[in-house]
Amino acid sequence: MKNILIKTKGKLKKQTVRNRYFVLLLSMSVLPLFLLGFISFQIAKNTLIQNQLKTTQEHLRTSSEVADLLLRNVVNMERLIAWNKEAAQELKESAVQRTDKQAEIFNEDTPKQLRNMLSSYLIDTQDIDSVCIFNRDFRSFCYGNSGSMGDFDKNKVYSSVSGSDWYKKTVKSNGKPLFFGSNVLNNNSVSTFSSVKLLKDPSNLIRPEIIGILVVNIKTSLYTKAFNKDQNSYLVIDSSGTDPVTVYNDSPRMLPIVNQSEDLPSLINELQRKHYLVSQYSNQTTGWTFLHLVPEKALVSQSNQIGLVTAFISSIMAFVALFLSFYLSGTLTRPFLQLKAMAMEWGKGVGAWASDKKLQHDEIAAIGSTFKQISEENKDLNQRLIRSRLKEKEAELSALQAQIKPHFLYNTLDLMYWKAIMHENHDLANMSIALSETFKLSLNNGNELISVSKELEHIQHYMTIQNMRYNHRFCYLHTVDSELMDKKILKLLLQPLVENAIYHGLEPKLGEGTVSLHGAIRDGFIIFTVEDDGIGMEDLSITESGYGLKNVRERLALYYGPSSELGIFSKANEGTKIEIKFKEEAGMMSNVESSNI
Repeated sequence: MKNILIKTKGKLKKQTVRNRYFVLLLSMSVLPLFLLGFISFQIAKNTLIQNQLKTTQEHLRTSSEVADLLLRNVVNMERLIAWNKEAAQELKESAVQRTDKQAEIFNEDTPKQLRNMLSSYLIDTQDIDSVCIFNRDFRSFCYGNSGSMGDFDKNKVYSSVSGSDWYKKTVKSNGKPLFFGSNVLNNNSVSTFSSVKLLKDPSNLIRPEIIGILVVNIKTSLYTKAFNKDQNSYLVIDSSGTDPVTVYNDSPRMLPIVNQSEDLPSLINELQRKHYLVSQYSNQTTGWTFLHLVPEKALVSQSNQIGLVTAFISSIMAFVALFLSFYLSGTLTRPFLQLKAMAMEWGKGVGAWASDKKLQHDEIAAIGSTFKQISEENKDLNQRLIRSRLKEKEAELSALQAQIKPHFLYNTLDLMYWKAIMHENHDLANMSIALSETFKLSLNNGNELISVSKELEHIQHYMTIQNMRYNHRFCYLHTVDSELMDKKILKLLLQPLVENAIYHGLEPKLGEGTVSLHGAIRDGFIIFTVEDDGIGMEDLSITESGYGLKNVRERLALYYGPSSELGIFSKANEGTKIEIKFKEEAGMMSNVESSNI
């Protein structure tokens, strides 16, 4: 693609201005028309898809409500059985300890009475395939279609039920009916699914004991009644476990996709990849997901008609645009050809074009009339450029000298330090090393940001020098949170505040004085406080005239924005406190280190 563009650009450079304008106008008219047609087609297609999704979503909601109505009939039947005192009595009596010879069977009257009760409740329920009741010893009897009950219709004890997952979930539900996506009694029965309810003694409502479990196997044809039969496909997926279980599927061609999917999201993604529009709805009673599948090709047939009409109209408009582009390209390039002739005459020094009356009122003629002025200004600009380059060289030399001076100063202070050590003048040695470190930290290799720990080190060296000057009159204390030590802040943000406290607070005071610095993070703000016990002040307006605080305030606002604050609190003869507050992330120059500002 890149090579094609390069070749096209090279061919256009060789063409005349008219041909270039022709191609430009053609691309500005024809291409947007085809783009418009494509966009129209996509809008029509997307509108149809959205309308279809909205309609199917409403259908799914209605189908879910119908299914809820049918499933609630099953739940109501389970509740009637659970509340039946005669059934509860039969279950309790069947669990009474018996001899080994009697252990394999119920009392002859018990199964007969329970069957009569179930048949009376099932008389109007067409969607129930079979029902099994287990007492607390897991002795069972069943009623209904033996094909959905497996081996559980033999009237025996099935202690293995206690170890099954479905039984554990039922006990954990504490009496709430549970729905399982498959038949818990017979995995080979693909046309039924189960609802299981824990049975408790209804005669003891305070602390009812478990007397058995009720398993109702429901026909999947229940969902055939709930869904509207059309050309589309419906799925009911139970995704409550580790693997999704297909409860209902009216389209056999979906089986490979469903069987290969690990979970519900991967199933939906695979269906969409197979060009199906998927609508889903969560059923209230079971919590299962209803899916409605529509092939995309069934929807785009109407949008294809719109695409054909749009393509026809676009073709007619493109033909008109082709003719207009050819005509307009000649009209637009004619003045430029005249301008070319005038420029060539000006280059030869003729200048006769200025008296051409035909172009006196033409915009392009106005462009030509500026050639002479541009030529004169060009000479002046060349001279300015030469002077600017000379000044740039001088600035580079000054910058080089500025780099040399600090090194010269460091070397001199280092020499002074070692001379003082040799003469055992430790005060002078300490002052020399403190001054050297102060200069290094102030320059900070040209970077505007410095870590809090280095800024504190800078202040410590500064206080060393001041205490030597003033015979150790000043006590400096700092308490800064450890999490602040590695934070980056503007350099010389705290040192001027300490210096201000020395010169204006403690130096005029008689005797010793203390300056303290506190740093912490509160509510997303970094807060530093510099406090002294000096002479204080009554009129805070005098702080505006000083350079140090004014400079700190301006730099703070410039870098950290309007959310930053600098507050001054002072009282005569008691001291002064200065507090700065800013958000770390509010810096306007977050990349200042990398750009060496």
